[in-house]
Amino acid sequence: MTIKLYHCPRARSMRPLWTLEEMGLEYELIVMEFPPRATYEGYLGINPLGTVPTMIDGEVTMTESAGISQYLVDRYGPTDLGLNPRDEDYGIYLNWLHRSDATLTFPQTLVLRYTRLEPEERRIPQVAEDYQRWFLSRLRCVEETLSDRKYLCAGRFTIADV
Repeated sequence: MTIKLYHCPRARSMRPLWTLEEMGLEYELIVMEFPPRATYEGYLGINPLGTVPTMIDGEVTMTESAGISQYLVDRYGPTDLGLNPRDEDYGIYLNWLHRSDATLTFPQTLVLRYTRLEPEERRIPQVAEDYQRWFLSRLRCVEETLSDRKYLCAGRFTIADV
């Protein structure tokens, strides 16, 4: 059965798309305009949240980008894109892998919402400014970690780097 990935350009669905490409897996890519819940008829029946990405692999349906990438690496590996639980850097790997969705996406989403996505009359510049500062402060940790190395963990490119 072919993996299906519902994707919007410049969205979090880029991570699982990148993972699929790096792993050389066969997949069907369904490209939609943003926001998919409003532009792709029937999408709420596929993903009631109306968000991207959505990946379907047989009976498995997933909607979190980092989780999808972890699933692909664990299900279809082995691959150097992932780490084994016995690897020394496994905890660091999981922390970086999930930080993007858990820590970075929230402030980034609010900045985009209140500077670009909302109609002009609903934009709240102060919210955007506050969350932009918060987002940038979270990026400092990434910059510090990469100041003396090329990759976030394990001395090689993994899905945590995507």
